[in-house]
Amino acid sequence: MTEPIPVVRAVDLGTARLLPDLDRPRAWLLTVDGAPQSYVDLTDPVHLEFEYVRRIAHVLDVAAPPGAPLDLLHLGGGALTLPRYAAATRPGSRQRVVEADRALAALVAERLPLPQDSGVTVETADARDAVAHAPAASADVVVADVFGGSRVPARLTSLGYARDAARVLRPGGLYAANVADAAPFTFLRPQLATLAAVFAEVCLIAEPATLRGRRFGNAVLVAGHAPPPLAALTRRAAADPFPARVVHGPALAELIGDARPVEDAAAVPSPRPPAGAFGTPRA
Repeated sequence: MTEPIPVVRAVDLGTARLLPDLDRPRAWLLTVDGAPQSYVDLTDPVHLEFEYVRRIAHVLDVAAPPGAPLDLLHLGGGALTLPRYAAATRPGSRQRVVEADRALAALVAERLPLPQDSGVTVETADARDAVAHAPAASADVVVADVFGGSRVPARLTSLGYARDAARVLRPGGLYAANVADAAPFTFLRPQLATLAAVFAEVCLIAEPATLRGRRFGNAVLVAGHAPPPLAALTRRAAADPFPARVVHGPALAELIGDARPVEDAAAVPSPRPPAGAFGTPRA
C-alpha cells in the first residue's frame, strides 16, 4: 500500500503543509508557517481532532433541532473542517466560506475536495469586508476562525466588526468566534466586552486550565440576540475528552471586569502565542 505523501506549497500568506495522519487513512493536518490550521478526515468528516473545533461544532449542534439545515457564514476556511462537519450533520445547509488566501483555497480544493452537492461555496475575500457587505438577517450562524499566521487580525476585533456580524445574524442566530489568550486576558476580556456591547447574550467556552491562567489556550466566544441553549452547550463541553466550562452570567461579568469595548481605532490583533504553543515555531 502506498502511503500518502506530505504536500508543501507556497500560498499567499506563507508556506502551507498538508501532513497525512498515518493512523487515520485519508486524514490530513494543514499547517501554515508551522502553525496548525485545520485537521480533516475525508472519510469521517464528523471526526474533529482539535478541541476548539469541537466546541464550535457544539454551537452548530445546538443552533437548531438535530439534522435541520442551516444558513452558515464561515469567516476563515482553512481545510473546511467545520463546513464538512455541518454538511454531514445537517444535510441541505447552505454554507458560504470566506477565505482570504486564494492559493490556500486552491490547494484545499485540489487535494482535499469537498463532496459533490455539499452546499458549500468558497470565495476569496477579506472577512471584514465580507461581513460588512453580507445581507442583513441572512445567517443562522456566523463562525469566525480567522488567523493571520497565529493571530486574529485587528480588523476582526472591534465594535464595528461586531455590529456587522450582529446585523448579519437572524433573530435566533448565534455567533461563534475562536480566539486565544492567556492570563491576565488583556485581549480576551475586551473582546467579551465588545460582544456584550452589541449582543444581548454572550458566553464563553474554554478549558479550566486556560481560565485559571495556567496556560495559553483557545476560547470560543458565543453571542446572540437571544439566550443560547446554555444547558445543552454545558453538557456537550463537559463530555469532551478534554472537558471545558461554559462561563456566562455573573461569572462572565466578573471575568470582563473593567474591560471596555474595542473601538475601531484602538483595535489590535490577538497576542502572539508563546514559543511552542499550538505547534508554532520558536522565534
